[in-house]
Amino acid sequence: MTALKNHILVPVDFSEQSLVALGQAQSLARISRAELTLIYVIDDPLFSVPFFRSKDTNNKGFEKKIKTELTKLAKSATEITGSKVETVVAHGKIYEEIQAAAKKLKCTLILMGTNGRSGIRKFIGSNALRVIRESKIPVITIRGKKHRAGCRHILLPLDLSEETKEKVQKAIEIANLYGSEVDLLSVITTDDEFILNKLKRQMNQVKDYVVQHNVTCKSEFIEGSDVSDEIVKYASKNKMDLVMIMTQQEMDWTNMFIGSEAQQIINDCDVPVLSIRPKERRYGDVFAS
Repeated sequence: MTALKNHILVPVDFSEQSLVALGQAQSLARISRAELTLIYVIDDPLFSVPFFRSKDTNNKGFEKKIKTELTKLAKSATEITGSKVETVVAHGKIYEEIQAAAKKLKCTLILMGTNGRSGIRKFIGSNALRVIRESKIPVITIRGKKHRAGCRHILLPLDLSEETKEKVQKAIEIANLYGSEVDLLSVITTDDEFILNKLKRQMNQVKDYVVQHNVTCKSEFIEGSDVSDEIVKYASKNKMDLVMIMTQQEMDWTNMFIGSEAQQIINDCDVPVLSIRPKERRYGDVFAS
């Protein structure tokens, strides 16, 4: 499999959580030799964060200070990753400028901090969800404070939807890129034998497919009434480094929203969450030869 040309975009607002996300981005960039770009978006002339408390936060002095501090972060990140880290300061709506920068720079991944349900709404709360909702490239959100370097263990939840199969190929790509192992997980919420047998067949099929692509893989079924909650608990208990989810499970009018299960995982999981927006699909199967 051809290695991905990885380019990671990291939104930074100098808050603690965005710097936690930057630390994880640096680790991934170093391992995969990815390009890394830091972006700060000024969405309001009066906008300021605790790091910058001065009388010049509403004039050119504020932007100059932003660029200076962003450059310092980039210099430090360059020493860690071993390749030059670029910076961008943009003006506009945060989620729009992040998307525009990702497109212009041909990024393959956006990695940003979020505080989940208790998030700071200005930047890493509502804007993180908006970026996830509209992004055409995968987005990793970082909620927890402590994370291992790299990505050794990926959790791949499986259900019977067509869209969930898109995660499998992406999981293989990431696993090959970072040398990861993959845990397949299906949460059983029914005792219907037909559905259970179908889940088991799919699980075996996916496991064989992953192993065929030289990725170490194991699978597990667990019972539970709340799928999202069980996924979050499994990720924490088994010390996963990444949880992969699809942001929508339907592709009609609901594609303007993040599915409720996906949003719950993003909000509650202290393990980094990789969100993938399903493509508009025609008939076909990723496992078909």
